[in-house]
Amino acid sequence: MLAVHLVSFFFSKLQEDPTKKVDRFLYAMRLHDDQLKDISARFQAEMKKGLSAESNVTATVKMLPTHVRSTPVGSEKGQFLALDLGGSKFKVLQVKVREGMGIRRGGVEMEEKTYPIPGELLAGRGAELFDHVSESLKDFLHEKNISLEKKHPLAFTFSFPCEQSTLDQGKLLNWSKNYQVRGFQGKDVVQALREAIDRTGVLAMVNDTVATMMTCGFDDNYCEVGLIIGTGTNACYMEELRHVDLVEGDEGRMCVNTEWGGFGDDGALNEYLTEFDKDVDAASNNPGKQIFEKMVSGMYLGELVRLVVLKMAKQGLLFDGFVSHALRTKGKITTADVSDIINNTKDILTGLDLNPSPDDCIAVQHVTTIVSFRSSNLVSAGLAAILTRIKQNRNLRALRITVGVDGTVYKTHPQYPKRLHKVVRRLLPECHVRFVLSDSGSSKGAALVTAVAQRLASRRRKTLSPFRLSHEQLQLVKARMRTGLEAGLKTKGPSAIKMLPSFVYHTPDGTEHGKYLGLDLGGTNFRALLVKFKKGLQHNTRLYHKLYTIPQEIMQGTGEDLFDHIVECISDFLDYMGLKNARLPAGFTFSFPCEQTAIDTGTLVSWTKGFKATDCEGHDVVSLLREAIKRRNEFDLDIVAVINDTVGTMMSCAYEDPQCEVGLIAGTGSNVCYMEEVRNIEKTEQKKGQIEREEMCINTEWGGLGDDGSLNDIITPYDVEVDQNSFNNGKQRFEKLTSGMYLGEVVRQVLLDLTRGGLLFRGHVTEPLKTRGIFETKYLSQIESDRLALLQVRSILQGLGLDSTCDDSIIVKEVCGAVSRRAAQLCGAGMAAVVDKIRENRGLDHLNITVGVDGALYKLHPHFSGVLQETASVLAPQCNVTFLPSDEGSGKGAALITAGARLKEKM
Repeated sequence: MLAVHLVSFFFSKLQEDPTKKVDRFLYAMRLHDDQLKDISARFQAEMKKGLSAESNVTATVKMLPTHVRSTPVGSEKGQFLALDLGGSKFKVLQVKVREGMGIRRGGVEMEEKTYPIPGELLAGRGAELFDHVSESLKDFLHEKNISLEKKHPLAFTFSFPCEQSTLDQGKLLNWSKNYQVRGFQGKDVVQALREAIDRTGVLAMVNDTVATMMTCGFDDNYCEVGLIIGTGTNACYMEELRHVDLVEGDEGRMCVNTEWGGFGDDGALNEYLTEFDKDVDAASNNPGKQIFEKMVSGMYLGELVRLVVLKMAKQGLLFDGFVSHALRTKGKITTADVSDIINNTKDILTGLDLNPSPDDCIAVQHVTTIVSFRSSNLVSAGLAAILTRIKQNRNLRALRITVGVDGTVYKTHPQYPKRLHKVVRRLLPECHVRFVLSDSGSSKGAALVTAVAQRLASRRRKTLSPFRLSHEQLQLVKARMRTGLEAGLKTKGPSAIKMLPSFVYHTPDGTEHGKYLGLDLGGTNFRALLVKFKKGLQHNTRLYHKLYTIPQEIMQGTGEDLFDHIVECISDFLDYMGLKNARLPAGFTFSFPCEQTAIDTGTLVSWTKGFKATDCEGHDVVSLLREAIKRRNEFDLDIVAVINDTVGTMMSCAYEDPQCEVGLIAGTGSNVCYMEEVRNIEKTEQKKGQIEREEMCINTEWGGLGDDGSLNDIITPYDVEVDQNSFNNGKQRFEKLTSGMYLGEVVRQVLLDLTRGGLLFRGHVTEPLKTRGIFETKYLSQIESDRLALLQVRSILQGLGLDSTCDDSIIVKEVCGAVSRRAAQLCGAGMAAVVDKIRENRGLDHLNITVGVDGALYKLHPHFSGVLQETASVLAPQCNVTFLPSDEGSGKGAALITAGARLKEKM
């Protein structure tokens, strides 16, 4: 009876469905939905960890920012070269993108050639690998008759984990896919490529998953996920920027490269690992790393199948227990075999020196199915985690989204796509997920990323390039300034630069003493000062002052109202100091162009800086002030001198440094004065020998340079717009390029143009952006601060009613930098003309001189002073120019001139 049962048992075994024994043998590989949901939840937790700056270092899913924020809009155009490096071969492509052929319209043409990578390069030096890439690129250019001399924009698909700080920079974190290139980890791969290739400009480096998403996104608006299932595996998706800690900004989205192949490296998948997974990992080049990829990707699926079949054969479950040498050899079953095994099982097994029975063939087919299905199930779990996160980020109950897919496993395995789609939809029934196969590979996507980058860069370049002045242009500005200085000193002939005599013949000598009033009108404020000098003690000066605002309606009202307001401020200050009954000598700093015939008279030539008070131009401002004092009839002043603020600044600084013979104002206005030889000043009737020194301070009023059209070649359309909207259309052209009163308005005009072109503020031209004067120059100083983060820039813009993203902040900062740098360079060119003239006046080969400086632009802007000084140094190499900021302003200078004049009278 026992014998009958044994025969029956063995007979039933012989008749058993061969797939069932495989099911029992690979039970651990068959994952049910609860397990997949558990894996998906663990993956979501790891994503969150990877996005956090605090925990990113320990995260196995690195969540690398790609700096890809913009997708194609249809206005991209041009020809691009593309390199695709990520496996045992790499491709070189020429990609042509036609304008206006965007979403769902095609418009991309490609030619490509594949080049093998010799095995020794995969374990060689990095320089050798990139030299090979360079030589292959040159071969492609030669074959396609593409010029080797012309510079070509290049897209670079680099399918390895990289940390990117910008779109065109990426430091390699680690190699994968059998690459073990030496001396390259932690280095910028784009820089290495640039060094290997002479005539290309690498505009963008992207991961193959990102490029796949962009390729499919070119045809489908909803494509916001990229998936690779090939030799390696990875996914990317559009994450909300507010969650990406490693990048500044909290608005908009950025594509994140998950690098999900490392999921499980911390043991999170240990309970799902089989002995075959452990054997594959132990025999790999990177044990303990890329665990998820080793369970999923094409590089390992064939080896997993081989190990399963080998063990089943050893246990007598296949091939009657026979094990061939080929079956024992690593790599003998490839991923291509896994994809093809259903159709050619017998041929593949026979090629391994095996003699399979029909049941053996069925069993091996089932092994490949289970191994492949586990791969697709794990990918489904990871994808479900990504889609769930997107849905939660956007607070949606249902999500419509497209996943762009590429990779040999997905493309060639007959059952893989269907299984993947089915499981994803089962895990996320509330999501409508469409899968789109990338028909052009990742290279097309890389070219599109580059096309988008070039579209944005070219528009910005076109807009900002007129502000970037060459050395030759600055030399021309210096020469024109010099010509203007010379012309202004003559009595005949026109000159845009007024070159007004100040009748100040001396800088301070330390003998000044006594109490003096300084009155300073130069912009939107009026300053009253009391200065006490002690004889021979330059550093023992006492100064008291108060600041008063000049309202807009006073600036642009009547002259009588303006001077009455000034006198009211003086009265308040004298009350404050208890000096109402004292008749003090006063110096009046009046920072507008004046024709002087003596030190105590000054006829206003024209208003600047937004002043428009009537009945002042053509009148002596000292007389206007004296008349206002009489009308008030509360006090009397002895107005000894009227000076320009540049002269006051020079005098104030000369009190500290005897070499100071130039004054510069770089603030609300822009102007310079300097000590000129009297013999060169035709406007004065001074005779030689009448004065101790044959020099006089000249107020250049250099802001008028260009009023004759001499700067038209560097004036931009934005400057023209600012000029046309000003109170003095056609006047003070140089000042409108260099002074604080106008720079903010120039920036606003540029921002307005960029917004209309769709490069800023989502293309939405708001009322604040259309408001003249809203962008004050102080914002340039704040925005360009090296210590200011982009979020703070964005806060400034939002405070102005400009709803901006951090991308917008980057562009605004660039615009501010271009406008302010040009202003500083122009001032530097003008200064070079002035100091060179002084040097030549004195017949010197080399001049040491100090420039006294005042003005908020010079003092508060983080880069203005440095650029100005550098430009002056380059353009006037025979002059050693020291810049000395004025601590006390031009009011102290006015007091010094008054003191000097009074002492002169007593001598």
